[in-house]
Amino acid sequence: MSRFKPVRRDMNYLFPPSMSDWLPEHHLARFIVEIVEQLDLKPMERAYGTSGSAPFHPALLLSILVYGYATGVFSSRKLENATYDSVAFRFVAADEHPDHDTLNTFRKRFLKEMEVLMVQVLMIARTLGVLHLGNIALDGSKLKANASKHSALSYGHIRKLEEQLTDEVKQLMELAEAADNEKIPDGINLPEEIARREDRLKAIAAAKIKIEERAKERFDQDDTIRASKCLALFTP
Repeated sequence: MSRFKPVRRDMNYLFPPSMSDWLPEHHLARFIVEIVEQLDLKPMERAYGTSGSAPFHPALLLSILVYGYATGVFSSRKLENATYDSVAFRFVAADEHPDHDTLNTFRKRFLKEMEVLMVQVLMIARTLGVLHLGNIALDGSKLKANASKHSALSYGHIRKLEEQLTDEVKQLMELAEAADNEKIPDGINLPEEIARREDRLKAIAAAKIKIEERAKERFDQDDTIRASKCLALFTP
């Protein structure tokens, strides 16, 4: 009997897991989603037509982008991949997976609105006493004014801070634009013959056997060489 805990990647759950259990209560992803859900996104909503398939809600797409930019992920393709690979991104995306074209199109279509909304997110976070939203500094460190985390911000400092954060948001958008213009490898490029899991497992097993056979051949060859050298020592 194994002394290790079993690995159950294929285990079926009796009840579906709840996304509310995926992240701790104080996680950045929760905080960003909670702020975005309280923003006025009606202008964005009205921009969508009533025909065709149902689009992703602007709140969902905006949350993915804001969380991505706050954590240093700017490429739409990387954001798409993160909705599969990252628990936090899966939470933000509500376990949906908007493709990179959708995310890129949304950013370009609502660029001006996004800049305003993201500044609102940062200002709300700062008003709540947050000094860093992921990688984004909210403490006005570029300003000479010294605002305590726990003190109320003066009107003048708020205006200056808002101007600074607006500039930073513009820089974030420029980074996103540059990232989407780069050609980034999309994960791992698997040969067609091992694209399916069943074929891949067989190929992995076969490769393992081949490596072991080569290792044995090398060992036998080295053993033969060693034996030859030993024999040479005793040969007059």
